[in-house]
Amino acid sequence: MTEIVCHHTCLHWASTRHITGHENRLFLCTCGPITKPLLHITKYNSASSSLQICYHFFMTVARKKSEFPVANAVRFEEIDTERAGQRLDNYLISMLKGVPKTHIYRLLRKGEVRINKGRTKPDYRLQAGDIVRIPPVRTATDQARQIVSGPDMQQRYGWLEQCILYEDDVLLVVDKPSGLAVHGGSGISLGLIETLRGLRPQARFLELVHRLDRDTSGCLVVAKKRSALLTLHAMLREGQVDKRYRALIRGVWGGRARVIDAPLQKHLLPSGERRVNVGEEGKESASRFTPQRTFMACDALVSGATLVEIRLLTGRTHQARVHAAHIGQPIAGDDKYGDKLFDRELRALGLQRLFLHAASLRFTHPETGGEVSVSAPLPADLSMLLDRLGAPATP
Repeated sequence: MTEIVCHHTCLHWASTRHITGHENRLFLCTCGPITKPLLHITKYNSASSSLQICYHFFMTVARKKSEFPVANAVRFEEIDTERAGQRLDNYLISMLKGVPKTHIYRLLRKGEVRINKGRTKPDYRLQAGDIVRIPPVRTATDQARQIVSGPDMQQRYGWLEQCILYEDDVLLVVDKPSGLAVHGGSGISLGLIETLRGLRPQARFLELVHRLDRDTSGCLVVAKKRSALLTLHAMLREGQVDKRYRALIRGVWGGRARVIDAPLQKHLLPSGERRVNVGEEGKESASRFTPQRTFMACDALVSGATLVEIRLLTGRTHQARVHAAHIGQPIAGDDKYGDKLFDRELRALGLQRLFLHAASLRFTHPETGGEVSVSAPLPADLSMLLDRLGAPATP
């Protein structure tokens, strides 16, 4: 076989396994990770400055180099008109996803982040044309791309592109499947937004406009420009985005549509789990429930059920779920605010998830001013459950 010999003298990887007597040995540069392309093909050389390892071991490592952490290089980013006016610290927080804020502010204090080659303060307002020096920092997106990269990313997650319902140069709307978190976090290495960034490494800006719970499916908006993100956030705060969900709730709905107006407040359990409840000190929250289909009580479903459309008039965490539970008609499959007996009955009929689906969105386009109206069909598993509920009883 061909021997690979390096003439560097650093012994940084001296602790790596030595197999000096193996006939298929090779010599590697020991100045850094062995997956870096610092290899030289020469004649056999037993110089002590080289590290000898098994050829088969090295080839296994080379094929799986994404498993080894490789530090990022220093980046120089030029500020465009989209970012002009943004505070430096907020810019870094948006650019360095998953990096703790304390670490970002430490980089600023130490002068590792520079503007036009000079130090500056966190509250500096960026100007178009500024050159920002960003030191090597491992971000959540880097970690996601390290988990699955290149062709593997397309092969394993390319199906997500088929879930895009609408896209232009400013934003996209994706039909998020149930079970996929919108972003990585505790115990979740890869979320929807990290996957999109991995599938589109050339995209300079991809940010979630809003969120959906992990078990909720349906329409989710992603901004491709900062200006669009800010505009859509303002529209959400002012109630200018029409968001409608479909949910199956316990019991037979009485009467017509009505608005549930109950303030919501967030709190943490001793375990660290986040919960939301109705409380006088909470934020104003309103949801409009409209019945669509009723399933009467039967042996398989003691209390009956109702398919409803829920229009969120405000956008609070877990709003639809908590409002449904507040009126005594919780959403099917809700492990936080639901009814265990109701859920057990529906599991026997095939329900394996929260029956909550973001069915449609309608809003004004942040740049063109035209109307954007997008809808996502009810997933097959939820449609099949409704068919079972509506089927005539067996004689």
